[in-house]
Amino acid sequence: MPSQPNLQPPAFSQKATQKRMETIIREVQETNLGNDWKYTSDDGNVMTKKISDEVKDRLRDLGLPRYKFLVQVVLGQKVGEGMHMGCRTLWDQDTDAYATVTYGNDDYFCVATAYGVFQY
Repeated sequence: MPSQPNLQPPAFSQKATQKRMETIIREVQETNLGNDWKYTSDDGNVMTKKISDEVKDRLRDLGLPRYKFLVQVVLGQKVGEGMHMGCRTLWDQDTDAYATVTYGNDDYFCVATAYGVFQY
């Protein structure tokens, strides 16, 4: 007889939380961008990957078992136009979480979103 998969949700201390994720995203953005960084398209490509990789690595370092983390970073130059972003998700509201942090100055904006999805 095959064994049944473990369908138990994580303990409260082992859950991904919006607050933890926001703190990590903000720290990574501040460390990599700061107020002195100036936007160029070449640097933007490199910085987008660097920030997303670092956020994902820091989230993994939390050691939350059976969580998968996805990170999206949008980095652009402010040129006087507006921008709207949106997403739709289907998940377990008791175990899954997301956080979005917007960072920038007069020259650029950086919107980073991280999703923590518990795998049953």
